[in-house]
Amino acid sequence: MEDAYVLQLSNRKFSELYLSFCGYSKCEPLHSFGPAVRPDYVIHYILKGKGRYHVGDTRYLLEAGQGFLIEPNALTFYQADADDPWEYLWVGFNGTNVREYLRDVGLNSEQLVFCSDHGAELKHTVVEMLKDPTGSISSQYMRQGLLYSFFAVLSKDINISVPLDSDGKNIHIMRAVEYVRNNYFDSIRVTDIAKYVCVDRTYLYELFRRYLNVSPQEYLTNYRLTRAAELLTLTDLTMNEIALSCGYQNAYSFGKAFKAKRGIAPAKYREKNRSERKEYLESHRDTLEKI
Repeated sequence: MEDAYVLQLSNRKFSELYLSFCGYSKCEPLHSFGPAVRPDYVIHYILKGKGRYHVGDTRYLLEAGQGFLIEPNALTFYQADADDPWEYLWVGFNGTNVREYLRDVGLNSEQLVFCSDHGAELKHTVVEMLKDPTGSISSQYMRQGLLYSFFAVLSKDINISVPLDSDGKNIHIMRAVEYVRNNYFDSIRVTDIAKYVCVDRTYLYELFRRYLNVSPQEYLTNYRLTRAAELLTLTDLTMNEIALSCGYQNAYSFGKAFKAKRGIAPAKYREKNRSERKEYLESHRDTLEKI
């Protein structure tokens, strides 16, 4: 259980960045949410206590002064500590320029957690958002300003995930990663990435090995197969539809790549993960019904 104050919004006057919902919770021991998928971006900031945050196979143990980002369509789970349950605030948002704004404060798919020493300011901002639940024009402008204020506070001391070298070489990595995320479903190749970033393929390889510890091809393959794994678990798309959605020409080439990387055929992966997820949800039914 949790003692929560929540504001859910439906009127959206703004498009480049808009507030979807916000709230504040004081959780009971082991209170959890998920595994679940959200349609919007959500930032949680921990004011007191501790808890854990799971994204795929990655596990984070977090405490007061830290926060975490949830991205749309990512399967996540988070739970309050048994002895020192957390108290946190959250802001859900979306918009056409969200990725750019998140990048400004150092958050992205590779950097989902952060630290901030400005918890009091963040809490004050969310409390102000919660004060007026109406959908009036005045309220919408007020909350829009507060949302920008929330990002302004985060930008004060949040750490960028990969610091730029003095010569700015990491900008190539940032642009390459962005290109992959925006085009992975097409039949792009490493040469396309290098062309977009305006460097030769050999130099791009050196940059990826230096900063991400993988080759450009490995990064592209991992991204495609991670997305495919989500679609296998969360949708009823056919193997061929998933293959085409993730940049593979057909189900055969997709299945071969998936098994080589994951050690299991896509159909078996779908069956196994859905079974495990169903068992988890059944075993936590009482907790989930209280959320």
